[in-house]
Amino acid sequence: MRLVFAGTPETALPSLRALLDSPRHEVAAVVTRPDAQSGRGRKVHPSPVAQLAEESGIEVLRPAKAGDPVFLDRLQVIKPDCCPVVAYGALLPQAALDIPPQGWINLHFSLLPAWRGAAPVQHAVLRGDEITGASTFRIVKELDAGPVFGVVTEEIRADDTSGTLLGRLAESGAGLLLATLDGVEDGTLEARPQPAEGVTLAPKIEVEDARVDWTAPAMRVDRLIRACTPAPGAWTEFAGRRVKLGPVRPAPEAGGLAPGEIAATKGAVLVGTGTHPVELGEAQPQGKRPMPAGDWARGVRFAAGDAFS
Repeated sequence: MRLVFAGTPETALPSLRALLDSPRHEVAAVVTRPDAQSGRGRKVHPSPVAQLAEESGIEVLRPAKAGDPVFLDRLQVIKPDCCPVVAYGALLPQAALDIPPQGWINLHFSLLPAWRGAAPVQHAVLRGDEITGASTFRIVKELDAGPVFGVVTEEIRADDTSGTLLGRLAESGAGLLLATLDGVEDGTLEARPQPAEGVTLAPKIEVEDARVDWTAPAMRVDRLIRACTPAPGAWTEFAGRRVKLGPVRPAPEAGGLAPGEIAATKGAVLVGTGTHPVELGEAQPQGKRPMPAGDWARGVRFAAGDAFS
């Protein structure tokens, strides 16, 4: 099939590479978000999808909005049979959805109808799900509610962050997306409506949502930090300044710490929670790079009773 691929971040690259390598499909162009500022220097950079497309000699479309008439006209000229989508990051109007005869087929990183929305992997980790996966479905006007073509499943490991889990799903999901497009082209794959039961929502996790509540149980603290790693980054405050935190290790063998209270030993930095303490992994003081929690603690020189807030 003749394809126009829509995607923006690194998560979309395994799928784009799989389609570029496929002898059955032609990627005629990619649609991605406009170039944006990133990095310490806040320089403007193209998206990872745009970079790969340009390296491959493929036309790149960067509409500010997917309803832009200039973009829609160009899409009409390209005449894609289908538009696969992976983490594009913008809503698609009906005028765009109507252009390809086989529609827009999205790779979504959950087992639909669970975790519809912008942050399915983060919410699966935060909720403590044991199994998640990826789904391919035809995009409709309602958010992530279109009929599903296929799924792959993935176990959520006890030490998974959103980043590590999404990395695995991006790879297995690429195979699922390619198989879905093959089946659509062959006419052997039929999309089935999502069940009405089991719908859960996964809205974007904002920076304020990522603040650690030390009165919560250790399990909840652990899940929140892993869910927010690498983005938006879990955080707390010490002496009135923000400190980002990497994944922690529950330490039920330790005790005697009030919620948020910090105890630094030669071997570990422990923090009290609503149940038992957790051991810090990495800490990133405001304006500095991440460092082992022990190095951060040595620089701070705690007094008895010091605590995160």
